[in-house]
Amino acid sequence: MEFEIKGNSFVLDGAPFHLVSGSIHYFRVVPEYWRDRLEKLKAMGCNTVETYVPWNLHEPRKGQFCFGGMADVRRFVETAQALGLYVILRPSPYICAEWEFGGLPAWLLAEDGIRLRVSDPRFMRHVEEYYHVLMRELVPLQIDRGGPVILMQVENEYGSYANDAAYLAWLRDLMRKEGVTVPLITSDGPTEENLSGGSVDGVLPTANFGSHADVNFAELRRFLPAGPLMCTEFWIGWFDHWGNGGHMTGNLETSVRDLDALLEKGNVNFYMFEGGTNFGFMNGANYYDKLTPDVTSYDYDAVLTEDGQITEKYRRYREIIAKYHPIPEVRFSADIHRKAYGTLPVKEKVGLFAVLGDISAPTESAWPQSMERLGQNYGYILYRSALKTETHIERIRLWKANDRANIFIDGKPAATLYDRELLEEKKLDVTFEKGAPLEILMENMGRVNYGQRLEEQRKGIDQSVEINGHAQSGWEQYPLPLDNIDKIDFSKGCRPGLPAFYRFTFEADELADTFLDFAGWGKGCAFVNGVNIGRFWEIGPQKRLYIPAPLLHKGGNEIILFETEGKAGESIALCAEPDIGEKAAL
Repeated sequence: MEFEIKGNSFVLDGAPFHLVSGSIHYFRVVPEYWRDRLEKLKAMGCNTVETYVPWNLHEPRKGQFCFGGMADVRRFVETAQALGLYVILRPSPYICAEWEFGGLPAWLLAEDGIRLRVSDPRFMRHVEEYYHVLMRELVPLQIDRGGPVILMQVENEYGSYANDAAYLAWLRDLMRKEGVTVPLITSDGPTEENLSGGSVDGVLPTANFGSHADVNFAELRRFLPAGPLMCTEFWIGWFDHWGNGGHMTGNLETSVRDLDALLEKGNVNFYMFEGGTNFGFMNGANYYDKLTPDVTSYDYDAVLTEDGQITEKYRRYREIIAKYHPIPEVRFSADIHRKAYGTLPVKEKVGLFAVLGDISAPTESAWPQSMERLGQNYGYILYRSALKTETHIERIRLWKANDRANIFIDGKPAATLYDRELLEEKKLDVTFEKGAPLEILMENMGRVNYGQRLEEQRKGIDQSVEINGHAQSGWEQYPLPLDNIDKIDFSKGCRPGLPAFYRFTFEADELADTFLDFAGWGKGCAFVNGVNIGRFWEIGPQKRLYIPAPLLHKGGNEIILFETEGKAGESIALCAEPDIGEKAAL
């Protein structure tokens, strides 16, 4: 089969093809549910599915590649093909997507002075080595080789970042060199400046927007006199960040009218059809006037809910699509339901400081080093130093530090600093004996995924800790990616008011989706049968964490919370309904 661009149309085997697509990120949905979500996509009338391909998922460490489990992009694409769906792949080095570091691997930041997403030979070498492996997975899936992939993306919203035409041309040529033969696209905001900065010869420019379809398609047509019009990201909702006051929701009536206009004039990809979940530490963040890390849920007010439930938006969109295409009959193959497993009391608990040596090996250094310099990508890092030259701290300041610090002096909480507070002098009044420990627990809350701060995303402390006007030397550094919680010994002690691990157990006679309610708990992350399901924070808007049934076992199950603020309840609850916050208008 052949997919090509002719005139103002996409053409599939000689016939015009009207592309109606929806975004599903395979890396935000457990593999056991991929088929269910794709069936629901087809049943709404879509003929195509779109997904980003995050570099940091597939090359978590330099030269170490992963294409299994939730990273099995080939299996996701083949599942779509089995259902008769076509596929758009967006494997650009940077994806944004409210994903940690916009999909860039954190290990890039270990190199001093590296420039990202531009013609820096070091960055380009890493991309080339990654693509040489990645394209072995993707190239055989193209439609002209018997697969379902009809389009691939060169770069993502590049006109909002830079205008390095040589870099774009190099990336285009690299994809062709590695065997990509399907048509290529870019996607940018629908303005002359963004489209000009983000486009490159031989690649179809497309636009991303969430409203005013007529106006934005007209702007795209002015830039693109000939070629199919496509909205590659029709934003039908939005994402939430911690402390934003509510769950972001769009105006359904306006969105329905815009969809009608889009389908009348061109091609569309819903962003998102299903948002899914930022499992683990993979949420991104934005930074305009302050740091705003995204919550664990990526519900996005999408067509399907975070856990795959059909919404009113789904039904209304299907009615509009039916004006342009017949809606296929699809029989859903999975029986997915929700269940409340009840209240779970704390079974065991142990303090972080009690088990620190069991779950981390320290590195000694005269001055504190960032996570990336120590080979760590995500999670927490603890810095420890002996206070040998003072008995009183009046002020403290962290230099080149990100993102959040819990400071302990002589084993007691002294201060919590967040974002810009890390860079300002904090006044204290703490007295202790010489030699008392200073401990700083730093949390990487998710690297910024958009804008000019990408190159400033080293986490932890990358310069010094200033105490009473002088830099403190002599540090032990304990990386805490928390990828080895099986090593936690709960028989050790736990002091109140300090970071700690809490263990819960429950029996499941049937497996169903459920939602972990963390009311009464402060801040931290949760593990279900050893799998990190994401962060929690009492400030909301999200109040419950989604647990897909495939993460549970028939019989005994274990949940562990890591809580950093010393604010712990007596129990948690597993509920049958989500709570991602009260609705708030975009």
